[in-house]
Amino acid sequence: MQIFTNPQELAAQCKAWHRAGDDIALVPTMGYYHQGHEDLMAFARTQAKRLVVSLFVNPTQFGPGEDLEAYPRNAERDADIARSHGADALFMPQPETMYAPDHATWVEVPELSRGLCGLTRPVHFRGVCTVVLKLFMLTGADVAVFGQKDWQQQAILRRMVRDLDVPVRIETRETVREADGLALSSRNVYLSPDERAHAPEIRKALLFAQKLAQSGETSVKLLREAVLRRWAEFLPMGRLDYLSIVHPESMAPLTEVTGPALMACAVRMGKARLIDNILLRP
Repeated sequence: MQIFTNPQELAAQCKAWHRAGDDIALVPTMGYYHQGHEDLMAFARTQAKRLVVSLFVNPTQFGPGEDLEAYPRNAERDADIARSHGADALFMPQPETMYAPDHATWVEVPELSRGLCGLTRPVHFRGVCTVVLKLFMLTGADVAVFGQKDWQQQAILRRMVRDLDVPVRIETRETVREADGLALSSRNVYLSPDERAHAPEIRKALLFAQKLAQSGETSVKLLREAVLRRWAEFLPMGRLDYLSIVHPESMAPLTEVTGPALMACAVRMGKARLIDNILLRP
């Protein structure tokens, strides 16, 4: 496995692979790997001749007061994990090599970015789209793999790729969870023991809403109220960031669940902001 810190050197290697007839799979990450990241890498390894993993805590997707400095890091361990999954290249740039001091170009998909996470993280998806497009351009990736936990992110990236005619296929993998249902996240390390014990209630309430929808409940208002009641009872320390039911592709808010719908949430517990989602089908 080669480790690159210089964008131009990575681009040169990827061009050489393409000239040799090798296709490229890309797994963009911010590091501090868990089993969810490993699943993305293992799947990506089956999708192309070459596997590129990027490890970059992208400052432009963090807003003021967010956890950029506190975000967990362990580059040496992450490199070992990427190597164990057969990565051909690990890209670990510094912010100054990705963004010039006078960087002024941004990529946005406003229509899909305003709700859900965009409500409280208004610059987040602008930073995500910009850095991911840069990674697509540097690597010339034929396929890129993302996780379903970040549903809004992958929906936005799919629209960006479609609208800008970027020749990359996006694959999404199911969320990897702990045995008790908590979605794996690098930020789970922020949880205290008591917060960690209660955190699975996020998923349990979403599953409860899914059962209600399957039994015929179509009112978004009533489905939201059912989840909020459960959280009030079983997740007393949770602070709601958002709980929304939207169209799974357009992210448009719904009032009735008459077809596939996405229930998505963010809950703050102590220093952690936990996101999750579930598909509702009538």
